[in-house]
Amino acid sequence: MTHELKQIIEAALQNQLQAKKSVLATVVDLEGSSYRKPGVRMLITEEGIMVGAVSGGCVEKEVLRRAQSVFSSGESKVMVYDGRYRLGCEGSLYILIEPFFVSEALKTAFFHNIENRKSLNIESYFKKEDDAIGHFGSVITFNNSAFKFNDAFLPKQKNEGLKHFSQNLPPCFKLLIIGGEHDAVKLCKMASLLGWEVDVVTSMSDPKELKDFPGAKQVIASTPEVFNTSKIDSECSVVLMTHNYAQDLRYLLKLKDCKLAYIGILGSVKRRQQLQNELFEYIEDLEESFIESIHSPAGLNIGAITPEEIALSILSEILAVNRGREPFSLKTLNGKLHC
Repeated sequence: MTHELKQIIEAALQNQLQAKKSVLATVVDLEGSSYRKPGVRMLITEEGIMVGAVSGGCVEKEVLRRAQSVFSSGESKVMVYDGRYRLGCEGSLYILIEPFFVSEALKTAFFHNIENRKSLNIESYFKKEDDAIGHFGSVITFNNSAFKFNDAFLPKQKNEGLKHFSQNLPPCFKLLIIGGEHDAVKLCKMASLLGWEVDVVTSMSDPKELKDFPGAKQVIASTPEVFNTSKIDSECSVVLMTHNYAQDLRYLLKLKDCKLAYIGILGSVKRRQQLQNELFEYIEDLEESFIESIHSPAGLNIGAITPEEIALSILSEILAVNRGREPFSLKTLNGKLHC
């Protein structure tokens, strides 16, 4: 959800350049089940434009309507949306709606935090009742510095009977694609639609540019030997798409100490076994966790044929691995997942 907050802040800054107000809607509590969980946010502009979402689309119009009083009064409020009677969902959402302004200090600190791939914390204070109005609001903290989302919020009130919702957000999820062919372009574009940060590493003999990879944050030409792994962290996955066995092996040797949950490699089962055998020859004390992180052939078996379908199967597998889920059809589920 970090990328959603980034989009919200970018949109708010654009509004501020045009001297337009924004309010922020945050799901701060939930009774029962719902399409999305506490911590999701949506920005609303004076013209009624919404950035982000607090549900699958069914709640947003009501939030927009209830937000108008916040625009006019400048006071935060809490609304309750009971999905049991309106949608057949199983729960009630408590949504904090507050004025939202990004100060220059917050802007600088936030994007510095994003660029350096650090986590952040957001705390929201509210009353758990419908149409409650008061000095409610949220505080975002990183690098031991705290910033309010709205000036009317008085943090000292957190000990005066207000409810408290706290959320820690990790760095934006990153996908590192090593390879510069047509299939890598498709994977890059689809990953960016998920809000993932995408970096691409191409061959020194066939360097590419940023314009060649729609959605990428950066494109660099490198070799396995000089490739810098210092910015690879736990919120990152790698897909090797070099179409070159020797290159894949050399990059794997470079990645062995990165503690990744997912490394995907294109190719056959036979090729995977050959890679594993050679890895053991190069590294005698190879950790089992590293071998388990290698997924080759990359992707879930969904019958993918085209480059776009193969990209979908790979992204689905990455998501499942990083969320700790074993994929299955939801039609086999007994009980409730969400509405």
